[in-house]
Amino acid sequence: MTTLKVGIADYDEMKARTMRIARGEEKPAAGDPKVWFTSTESFAKVLSAGNRELLRVIHDQAPDSLEELSQITGRAKSNLSRTLKTMASYGLVRMEKGQGLKLVPRVAHDRVELVLPLIARKTPRKTAEGRR
Repeated sequence: MTTLKVGIADYDEMKARTMRIARGEEKPAAGDPKVWFTSTESFAKVLSAGNRELLRVIHDQAPDSLEELSQITGRAKSNLSRTLKTMASYGLVRMEKGQGLKLVPRVAHDRVELVLPLIARKTPRKTAEGRR
């Protein structure tokens, strides 16, 4: 499996970074996070102990459907569906097409690496000529 590199940046920071990239002022490095959380709290909520256990169960027991996962875990299918949709939006799981209309959860990565800057990024200053 692979490592998912995630970062923490508030909405304004992510928007500013996206705009710098779009304007060609910044080029993402190969090692930059691919997934961003808006806070350490949102990161902790998505990767809570219960959700990490859910990922372990999905990996180890490879359920063939949400129904089977619900039976294994004792969690309501609607709760699992909501949780897995959130995890999928962050690239932690993927929902594959199973038999008929069934969705099959699969763990996408076996580890997460968190990039958490402790000091705010300084924006480059413009010189008198307007260059950086």
